[in-house]
Amino acid sequence: MNWASAGEFWAMGGKGLYVWGSFAVTLACVLAEIALVRGRFAGVRKRLARMRVAADRGANDET
Repeated sequence: MNWASAGEFWAMGGKGLYVWGSFAVTLACVLAEIALVRGRFAGVRKRLARMRVAADRGANDET
């Protein structure tokens, strides 16, 4: 497609709301997924740290 102006580009031949709305929803989903993965990763790191401390305590108790 060839647009004569920036306004025509944003309008996308009358389908701009659908096109840009789709991009916005996709971006929101990707950002939400990144935030959820970071949260799960932080939780796993905390759980592993607690397990490591518990394992160290158990090793010290046996000696």
